[in-house]
Amino acid sequence: MNPPIFSLCKASAAVTALLGSDPLRLYPGEADEGTPYPYAIWQGIGGAPENYLGDLPNMDGYSLQIDCWAETATAASNVAKAIRDAIEGSAYVVSNRGLSRDPETKHYRYSFDVDWLVER
Repeated sequence: MNPPIFSLCKASAAVTALLGSDPLRLYPGEADEGTPYPYAIWQGIGGAPENYLGDLPNMDGYSLQIDCWAETATAASNVAKAIRDAIEGSAYVVSNRGLSRDPETKHYRYSFDVDWLVER
């Protein structure tokens, strides 16, 4: 009942080169305090089954927000590009929120949204 973001990113050499592989620093919701940079988080921001009048749904739609955190703007952008490239064969980028900087930690975040249609 979740989109396959973790498995697609885990299978991507570009993503694991940036976020590691054991563990892959890609987390649902939030990362633990002290997680090394860079890392990425994802959270569901919407979705619904593909409902039909005469049949049960055979697909679920998901909307995710993906936030890529790093110590530099370039690193945050590179993580976002690697994740985008890893999942774009299965998901659609529907919004680029762009780059921002946390005023307290001074770390950079690149954020974007994707939509998925996942077969049941």
